[in-house]
Amino acid sequence: MGPAWGFSAGWMFLISKLSAAGVVAIGFGSYFYQLVPLLEPLHYSVLAVVLLTLANLLGVQKAGYINIMIVAVTLLSLLYFILGGIPSVRAVNFEPFAPNGFFGIAESAAILFFAFTGYARIVTLAEEVTEPRKTIPKAVVITIAVAIVLYAAVSFVSVGVMGAGGMATSHSPLQQAAMSVNAPGIELVVTLGASTAMLGVLLSQILGISRMLLAMGRRRDMPVVFEKINKRGVPHIGILFTGLVILAVTLLGSFEFVVRAATFSILLYYGITNLSAIKQPSSEHIYGKFIPWLGLSGCIVMSLSLPLSVIASGLILLATGFLLRRIPRIN
Repeated sequence: MGPAWGFSAGWMFLISKLSAAGVVAIGFGSYFYQLVPLLEPLHYSVLAVVLLTLANLLGVQKAGYINIMIVAVTLLSLLYFILGGIPSVRAVNFEPFAPNGFFGIAESAAILFFAFTGYARIVTLAEEVTEPRKTIPKAVVITIAVAIVLYAAVSFVSVGVMGAGGMATSHSPLQQAAMSVNAPGIELVVTLGASTAMLGVLLSQILGISRMLLAMGRRRDMPVVFEKINKRGVPHIGILFTGLVILAVTLLGSFEFVVRAATFSILLYYGITNLSAIKQPSSEHIYGKFIPWLGLSGCIVMSLSLPLSVIASGLILLATGFLLRRIPRIN
């Protein structure tokens, strides 16, 4: 599709993921403070960014082991919430169903879309994975399927015990839903699971962003310093830069601001990705062109449902990227 399209996708990927990483860092601090109120929430956020940046410097294999432990705790916590909460679900809490109609669902999906995008981190690791053409598509499908089932189950229980109105007005809906469930220690378990979930996302974001910087450095869409790899086989400059930017976003941005900054950027990036997949020769397709057409349609519908201010912010960020790209690149 051309270098400009490639740069647009890469730049919006970086903007969206750096913003999303700031979101989860802030979220981790808020949740972990409720478990261990010794430091301020922001201090925990900063500590998480620093430690996970260092973990990524150890190499993708060691970072993977850490992520497995984090995911295990998160899954067990969510399963306990789901199983413990099902007896408390009330059918009346699902009425009226979709009170804001289709566009209300589309806008909510657009705002929360970043929560589903973790599977893309798998693709950025193609260079460090055995048989990527076979392994990565399988891993992506499994990841999306597991995420959909878990999110659907958690949403079903949460709305079932609180109602859509209660969820909409709560600043910590999952915790409030846990308070309505009659299961021993469930509030503590849910808070722990939320904390580890944020850690897992932050770990994978640092990993994925640094690999995108590596790829863009090789194409000279970013400074060539980002293509450097140390003896552990990791792009250490990209990892350190990623950690510093996430720290800045965490310290300077509010939760709502960084979510909005990430939303349109993510949809634009995935829209370009789906369009690229459609343009590929049929011989290179694994599952045909129906899936990228479906993905592109979804991105367009969700983008159009966003407030104009969010769309304008995304377009300004994209224009900023092209302005920076015009600065002479030093090889």
